[in-house]
Amino acid sequence: MSEKKSSFLIPVIGTTVILAGGIAAYMYLKGGTESSSPLGSAKLVPATALMATYIDTNPESWNKLQQFGTPQAQQLLTKGLKDFNQEILSDSKISYEADIKPWVGGVMIAVLPPEAKKVSQANLRSSEEPNILLVVGIKDKLAALNFANKLKEQKNVKTQESDYKGQKIIETKGQGQPTYTTVLNNDHLLLTSNKQAVEKAIDTYKGEPSFATKEGASDILNKSVDVKNSLAQIYVPDYANMVQQLTALNSQTRQLPPQTMAQIKQVKSLVAAVGVDDAGLRLKAVVNLDPQLNKFQYETTPAKIVGQFPGETFALASGKGISKTWQTLVEQSKDYPELNQGLQQARSQLKNFQLDLDKDIFGWMNGEFGFGAIQSNQGLLANVGFGGALVLDTSDRQTAEATFTKLDNLAKQQSLNVAQRTIGGKNVTEWQIPQQGALLAHGWLDDDTVFLAIGGPIAETLADRKGQALDQTDTFKTVTSSLQTPNSGYFYLDMDKTATIIERLAAQSQPLPSEATAILASIRGLGVTVTSPNKSITQMEMLLSLKPSTGK
Repeated sequence: MSEKKSSFLIPVIGTTVILAGGIAAYMYLKGGTESSSPLGSAKLVPATALMATYIDTNPESWNKLQQFGTPQAQQLLTKGLKDFNQEILSDSKISYEADIKPWVGGVMIAVLPPEAKKVSQANLRSSEEPNILLVVGIKDKLAALNFANKLKEQKNVKTQESDYKGQKIIETKGQGQPTYTTVLNNDHLLLTSNKQAVEKAIDTYKGEPSFATKEGASDILNKSVDVKNSLAQIYVPDYANMVQQLTALNSQTRQLPPQTMAQIKQVKSLVAAVGVDDAGLRLKAVVNLDPQLNKFQYETTPAKIVGQFPGETFALASGKGISKTWQTLVEQSKDYPELNQGLQQARSQLKNFQLDLDKDIFGWMNGEFGFGAIQSNQGLLANVGFGGALVLDTSDRQTAEATFTKLDNLAKQQSLNVAQRTIGGKNVTEWQIPQQGALLAHGWLDDDTVFLAIGGPIAETLADRKGQALDQTDTFKTVTSSLQTPNSGYFYLDMDKTATIIERLAAQSQPLPSEATAILASIRGLGVTVTSPNKSITQMEMLLSLKPSTGK
């Protein structure tokens, strides 16, 4: 992204571009106190917008973040905001907290395609960039007037007024690129670095189609996503069109092949929101799909597989139906020559070892599955501090056992020692490296649940668990209990245990900076889940679980 665009994307940069002179009186003398909202702001955005993000400036929502984090992390955040404020407002006597925050309502950032007349092969890098339009709500006219008067006192700021269809446009030029502002309906300030963009917004205000009435956008704006204390929302009414246009603007990106576009077109629209509640930061997204094109449909899981993992598990990904996902992938590979060729090569290579990729590897994986990273300081895992395990439910134990027998024979051919052990009353097969211990192990936890563990100590922990199961630990309950159910599985991260591993590995090369340690210490964990009620919709929810500021 160019320097021009990256600097403009920061809403508070309005300190160098927002209103001077006559526009202050214009705001003050005219009425209008309507509060900002996503729908209200979208009515001023041209219908050509590819996407829009709405940032809610309600101080109560943002202040709720102060209930989280260690003192070190809060100090770091405060310092970061102060440094940011000083950097953006350098060479001025303007304070964001005192001069801007009191009058700014919600801010919508809309991405508009570039002007068609400016798109040319001769000037790709400078002209083929989307235009950014900011729609800023004005919640306090008097505070805005005070800010405008203070802005007039700034040096090196030049303004020039023009008229477009009866609306005043002010061009403001400081040290950077010129920007253009106008006030619409007395309660919204529009800000952009492209004059045509603000003119199109004025056209929209006077009756041209808006983002709020655009097909696809209207539904997601009205339905939105339910999160408490919303901080921001994202709206993409036509996902395929957005990807296609943004890709075309990048001269270094190859044109998307038809097969890829066909996959992208499965997604019709999406809306997402992030908010803060008593558990931490929560993100929810709703993806609207074309049921005729969508080939995948997540299966609901009872999440019993989580109970097979020990409390030492610090990362987990779970779900159901690997075999069905594989079948869908194989079916879709027919439209992708490179993918199909890769699958055929993999099949041929495994046949050399008397293994059928479809039947022996994926065919029996039809139940729940979980892949976890588990803490351990024993044996071959002593240096890294953790190992991994794949746990699978299957209704075809016979095929699974036949596959593991073939794999054991292959291990023997590689000079590994394949030995049998009894752990916790369960028969476990280990692939042992002479004088070093077990590299890999597999066995059955019950009649239909098999595990494959990296590292002998992990097999011992799984087969003869002495402590709590993962789903009974306080951290797992805290991080996942508020996520939507039933669901298609979890992605879970215990940050305390993960931080221990990260710090251990970092110490072998370069210790983590104190700032990174402070941030990690403020996070309890991460939980993500997905649901798909039907082939027309997929819902995702993510919780970044934060520790209370008391440190408990």
